Amino acid sequence: MSDDKEAQEDELLALASIYDEEEFHRAEAAQGGEVQVCVELPPDFRVVTKGDKQTEYNVCFLPPLVLNFEFPEDYPSTSSPQYTLGTKWMTRAQMSALCRRLDELWEENQGCVILFTWIQFLKEEAVDFLCISSPLEIHRAKYSSERKKSEPVSEKREDKSYEVKKQAASSASPHVAAFDPRAVALSDPRVELLPQLLDHDEAQRQRLFDGKVFCCGICFSEKMGAACLCFKECQHVYCNTCMSEYFQIQIKDGNVQCLNCPEPKCSSVATPLQVKHLVSEELFARYDRLLLQSTLDLMADVVYCPRMSCGTPVMVEPESTMGICTGCQYAFCTLCKMGYHGVSHCKLPTEELRDLRDEYLAASTEGKKFMELRFGKKVIQRAVEESFSRDWLNENCKNCPRCGTNIQKVDGCNKMTCTSCKQYFCWLCMGVLSRGNPYSHFNNPQSPCYNQLFFGVDPDEGDEFFSDDED
Repeated sequence: MSDDKEAQEDELLALASIYDEEEFHRAEAAQGGEVQVCVELPPDFRVVTKGDKQTEYNVCFLPPLVLNFEFPEDYPSTSSPQYTLGTKWMTRAQMSALCRRLDELWEENQGCVILFTWIQFLKEEAVDFLCISSPLEIHRAKYSSERKKSEPVSEKREDKSYEVKKQAASSASPHVAAFDPRAVALSDPRVELLPQLLDHDEAQRQRLFDGKVFCCGICFSEKMGAACLCFKECQHVYCNTCMSEYFQIQIKDGNVQCLNCPEPKCSSVATPLQVKHLVSEELFARYDRLLLQSTLDLMADVVYCPRMSCGTPVMVEPESTMGICTGCQYAFCTLCKMGYHGVSHCKLPTEELRDLRDEYLAASTEGKKFMELRFGKKVIQRAVEESFSRDWLNENCKNCPRCGTNIQKVDGCNKMTCTSCKQYFCWLCMGVLSRGNPYSHFNNPQSPCYNQLFFGVDPDEGDEFFSDDED
């Protein structure tokens, strides 16, 4: 009996030295414990969901097989360890087959400690033993929410709801038999299995990454993966220090769409979670806000409330020009951003007529029709006529410095008389001239227009310049 006790203690100590705390946990009140066995998968292993649309995911890790055990007093000399075996992704039939194989291994090695042999079998041979191949098909539960709430889930229904369909042995195989009571289903049929598989795979990949050493592609320092960032799409690795500075600069400049991999010509983009881990809460809030805004800007059915104090994004019905802000309840036209005016044409401020003319003249035939429906043909025509008139006035006329009347210089010297208020002024500098001696402006050496009374005048026009001083 003392030999069995010593062998048990030695085996538990050996397991504790071989496996870390996440893989092996020793029981406190009994001679036993729990081992989580990570099953080795073949390369490029995939899981696939069956339903309306088939989707495949590459995985490197699946949730572990959980082996709970307790030593009887006469182990290992006579009795086998008492155990249960469970996992989330196998059927009870498959786990029952594994239990029978563990029993066979004990019979082959009776009298010797057996746990390490069991663990190695589950880790290295379980997939081949059960003839599991890629892709692993996962079938979703098909029960209605009412049945989930009102009916207890039996073990048989649990197996069917999350049956993991694989290429197993034929019905004549000893693998297909009654369920072993030691085979425990750890999955909850009311919870989706696929997200659990993918989350576990992601966590194990990150754990593996954290334990490796990488050379940063920016500062060329060697650091542990736990201090580095790996872009998901391209797998390029950079240290957190370099990427933190890079992200901060881009976010401060408002370039939230440009948090991509620094590798030249690489289009991989950092995930929001990666950004959150490397910048302050204030910067991440700015990043999150700008990213949402840029996303909304790309959506054709989203406009912003035109009130400066609001700016709430507003969803617009297809082919509708009315938006109602959910923040301030303002009803507005989505085209002109003014108060909603029903079927009436959009009103345009006078100062925008020139822009309207340019847009109309540059538009396609369909674009011109849309603008005519939006503003009305008369508004478009007035915009074109008035803007052309304004262009002509700007090119050929100047405003009287006293009353602002448009004055056109047809001929004569540079002393001008306003046709409206009769004020004398200089055509060159637009300065006001005295009524008593308006020509002193052109005769004074201190004047900017000295000796320029006839500057710019065609000499072929002759003496007619001197016929009337008031012209």
